[in-house]
Amino acid sequence: MPGNNEICSMEAVELRGRIRNKELSPVEAVEAVLDRMEKLDPTLHAFCTPTPERAREQARRVEDEIHRGEDAGPLAGVPVGIKDLVATKGVRTVMSSHAYKDFIPGEDDVAVERLKDAGAIVLGKTNVPEFGYSGVGHNPVFETTTNPWDTNLTPGGSSAGSGAAVASGMGPIAVGSDGGGSVRIPSSFCGLYGMKPSMGRVPLYPGCRDQQFPGLSSWESLEHIGPMSRTVRDGALMLSVMAGPDDRDRHSLPEPHFDWIETLQGDLRGLKVAYSPNLGYAPVDPCVREVVGKAAKVFEEDLDCTVEEANPGFDDPYDAFWGLVALDTDLAGMREMASELGDRMSPHLVDFLEQDWKAEDLTNAVMKRKAVYNKMWRFMSDYDLLLTPTLPVPPFETGIQGPGVIDGHEVEPLYWLSLTFPINMTGQPAATVPAGFTPEGLPVGMQIVGRHLDDPLVLRASAAFEKARPWADRWPSLLDEVRA
Repeated sequence: MPGNNEICSMEAVELRGRIRNKELSPVEAVEAVLDRMEKLDPTLHAFCTPTPERAREQARRVEDEIHRGEDAGPLAGVPVGIKDLVATKGVRTVMSSHAYKDFIPGEDDVAVERLKDAGAIVLGKTNVPEFGYSGVGHNPVFETTTNPWDTNLTPGGSSAGSGAAVASGMGPIAVGSDGGGSVRIPSSFCGLYGMKPSMGRVPLYPGCRDQQFPGLSSWESLEHIGPMSRTVRDGALMLSVMAGPDDRDRHSLPEPHFDWIETLQGDLRGLKVAYSPNLGYAPVDPCVREVVGKAAKVFEEDLDCTVEEANPGFDDPYDAFWGLVALDTDLAGMREMASELGDRMSPHLVDFLEQDWKAEDLTNAVMKRKAVYNKMWRFMSDYDLLLTPTLPVPPFETGIQGPGVIDGHEVEPLYWLSLTFPINMTGQPAATVPAGFTPEGLPVGMQIVGRHLDDPLVLRASAAFEKARPWADRWPSLLDEVRA
């Protein structure tokens, strides 16, 4: 019988295999993770609303199904954390806003519905910045989420708690959402695999919508739901469950012509790969540039690709991205909410809402998105994949929105998101893989971007890189005491 630490170290694929074979019960798996949560979450604050009793009840139900010889689903007994911007029926969904501190949705998000139908055990809701308008893990309602690799530092966001949970073994998988990098950012900072599939692959409904309160909706033209995991095949397993069309999301894509798990097979021999250290405009920390540059060489030296340094050629779209966020925001409703909450709303969010957004700002943002996409599809017609650093900086201290200086350049506090959000503007599939570590032992991610709708190649490339440079056996030193 495996011990608790061994269970918490298992990837979801192995865990569900042992549960299916009755080598391990769902109840034992959940109890092991809940024990890990009890020991570590007072430090990490990954879960803002844990649901241990619901998890135990779900685990017993799955265990009964298995004992009766029923098919309990492809994720039978696997614990999962759900980001607190993603609706969960009957479970508080606060979105880290005082306006929603008692809000309990009446329905599950599509992704949650599908995970539960597949037998996954929901551990609770994972922490986020207020309404996800940030790339870090602090907010006005809950304790600040910290990074398992160094608890003085941020795990990134907005899927902050999901990243901290998986990186510390509080469940092998978690759900993230990504409107400007929010799956890839914490996955990079926490040493995980995270994927933003093509826009529409995973339906988004109801998201953060409710009739009781004004202004709450997803960033409809930017948002993606994606997996966060320790391994690529766990990410593919989650996508095999969560992806697929649904009429509730008008952007959802038809059933794919491929099998998510089978996409991991095959080599990359002969592919033409572009490596851009900065997309042509963004300052990047020299350490990050060095780590990711070495990782990009793996595609040439180990995986038999042709790698060329090249940039897509679009101008810095930073201002346009925030214009698109404003376009996807109910400014009237959110401004009313900010007026009611006063200093109980995050200052950076208030500043964003109080900007004098003009119609020209919003239409200019739409036109810029078209220009970025046109540059990108032309660029990708010459390359199978694009590699970049996921983020231009290593993890930084908690309590700030971002560094004010990158590689000697003064920048705005959220400018460090500059390598992820352009791929939300284009809707392309993109993943982050652990590329290596800084001299201080902090994770650095490399972003793998595919052509329009080419999720299979992004997954295959991720799996090939993982095989060439495995990462899943390296854990934060924080876990040494609980595993002793």
